[in-house]
Amino acid sequence: MFTPRTPRIVAARRLQRRRDRDQAGRFLAEGPQAVREALAAGAVLELFGTPAALDRHAELTAQAPEVSPVTDEALAALTETVHPQGLVAVCEQVHVPIGDALAKQPKLVAVLAEIRDPGNAGTVLRTADAAGADAVIFAGDAVDPYNGKCVRASAGSLFHVDVVRAPLDVLGLLQDCGLQVLATSGSGADDVDSLLDGGLLGAPTAWLFGSEAHGLPGELLTAADRRVRVPIYGGAESLNLAAAAAVCLYASARAQR
Repeated sequence: MFTPRTPRIVAARRLQRRRDRDQAGRFLAEGPQAVREALAAGAVLELFGTPAALDRHAELTAQAPEVSPVTDEALAALTETVHPQGLVAVCEQVHVPIGDALAKQPKLVAVLAEIRDPGNAGTVLRTADAAGADAVIFAGDAVDPYNGKCVRASAGSLFHVDVVRAPLDVLGLLQDCGLQVLATSGSGADDVDSLLDGGLLGAPTAWLFGSEAHGLPGELLTAADRRVRVPIYGGAESLNLAAAAAVCLYASARAQR
């Protein structure tokens, strides 16, 4: 049984750092839900688990190409949560080149422009998946989609949509493939409801989302086709990023269906 000092555990622990993830082309997926979706996507290289967890999730264990029982201490060394669920998979990175994603003629895309909060990014990824988006683009100096917190917040959606890493000046490529580019902004001239009522959200759309602290970079606001705000009907100053993204993406999803 593997312990924290077993070389394969030591190597897997290094995947908690972005530099090592990128060098290896691998990342960690923690918990039965993430492991299940990773297995379905064919991304799992090795499954680590405590004996109890491997028995409890025998249907997952049977699908893994390689299974390695580990001690509780070794499992804890691989996880970033207070209460580990007993399973951690080493997975191949699943992002795709932007050209491949756009060649599929996507109808709904979310662009996370320099968003650095992994929990927000993972939640938007999950929301985009639920809304039927085709791709999520991590643009510019954005958080790593394989950050452990981002992977957990995505709840398996990381394996369902095209995940793309791209430079910040990606808008021209999006527009060239027929996507209207809508930049979210609290001071936007249009609001989501008016675009939905006016039938403008039925077209293929890329929504741009910026960080809660700084919003979208000025060059993206300038290059976008429209600046769009989420209407606030009550006394709240604003919505957080994940909530605003849900409003926008679902408005497009309704219009496109």
